[in-house]
Amino acid sequence: MSEYPSAFDAIAETPAEAELKKTRAELMHAIRDYITDNQWTQIEAAKHFGVSQPRISDLMRGKMSKFSMDGLVGMAATAGLHVQIRLVTAA
Repeated sequence: MSEYPSAFDAIAETPAEAELKKTRAELMHAIRDYITDNQWTQIEAAKHFGVSQPRISDLMRGKMSKFSMDGLVGMAATAGLHVQIRLVTAA
């Protein structure tokens, strides 16, 4: 078993950075699932999210470094999605 709870904890310099990376990854995954569930092409998804098709390609490929939390929340809101945040005590 690893000494780190997640890969993000292993690569981040601070706990705050690890949490931000985890949260961005979760949001990207949720948006990607939404695209897949709706059976949208990347072009259709781009129209719904108000971004370019290459931007959707980056999202689908998990290129986290290309997305900020603000950008991901903005994409979600543009598509009519609501982002909820839940805080829990760290283990």
